[in-house]
Amino acid sequence: MTTEPNGNGALPSDVDPLAGHIGHLSPEQEAKLTELKAACARDGVYEPATARPTPNEAVLLRYLRARKWSVPDALQQLKDTEAWRETNKLYELYDTIDADAFEDARKVYHMWSGRRDLEGRPVYVYEISHLKNNMASFERSSTSLQSPATAADPIPGKLRTLCALYEHMTAFVLPMCDALPDRPHPETPISTTTHIVDVSGLGLMGFWNLKAHMQAASTLASAHYPETLERLYMVGTPLFFPTVWGWIKRWFDPVTTAKIHILAAADVAPTLRLAIRPADLPRKYGGELEWEYGMPPSADAGIVRAVVGLKAEPDAWVGGPLRWVPQPGGGAKVVARGTVQGKQRDEVVAVFDSGEVKAA
Repeated sequence: MTTEPNGNGALPSDVDPLAGHIGHLSPEQEAKLTELKAACARDGVYEPATARPTPNEAVLLRYLRARKWSVPDALQQLKDTEAWRETNKLYELYDTIDADAFEDARKVYHMWSGRRDLEGRPVYVYEISHLKNNMASFERSSTSLQSPATAADPIPGKLRTLCALYEHMTAFVLPMCDALPDRPHPETPISTTTHIVDVSGLGLMGFWNLKAHMQAASTLASAHYPETLERLYMVGTPLFFPTVWGWIKRWFDPVTTAKIHILAAADVAPTLRLAIRPADLPRKYGGELEWEYGMPPSADAGIVRAVVGLKAEPDAWVGGPLRWVPQPGGGAKVVARGTVQGKQRDEVVAVFDSGEVKAA
């Protein structure tokens, strides 16, 4: 079965899939964005001319879409998130997290494959069956991650590693994918992701036991990383799945569940090939990519060409947290952060030259 309107992962032809994004805003939405920018500037949230990290227009639009274009609601959620980030020192967490703890967390949550879909969005994969084997290492490595003593609402160690994964998405994966022009709509920032979630082999109790794990991730995303999910394809569903789908829908907010598309076995390869190039789709799901969940990212051909230093071979990938650091005058550096054996990293591992990419 599938929840897709056309049964093939496509939206109706009269629907703009980029509606609500830069370059595809209605006059009313443009006005809402202008209003939110003014309100954020007034309250010191949106300050693009300063050196400190500040939300850009694409981020502001994520909050507006999440709050159904209510400027007061979007402003409040954004301010709550900024306060939460400050009290929990999210910037410092990502820059100082142990690289091994970061990699342990990757193996129990959605993992970026290193590839992009046809629209240029990063493709994440999550194979639930790996949780059993990887959870013990994740729990051990996350116990040492404590929230700052000043945090009013401290984040447990497990969720702090999850925060680091979301930071990886927003501080590295999304801005890098956004910088690459080899996509149909380079005028529209890449601010969302595509996911394949494989529930093969999971029994009835297995779904129930996932509740706390999945709810925690969904709650965190909805509150502080809203509208980063574009579409989620669920594959490998068992015969009893219609029964548990009623439970699962209650674990997520309605906006998220509307983006979940459940594919029957016969529909997996043809549907995913409509959204992802065969070369960028893992072989397990009907593609040609020799990549499996648990492996480091395998950068696609466009990334390898544009970002000098990143490799297609997973064993050449630099593990741990990475930052996409824009440079004055254009271009960017990929900087390895986090700690390795207690030592802080601050190493440039790749370089992106926007001028050369445009010339090519």
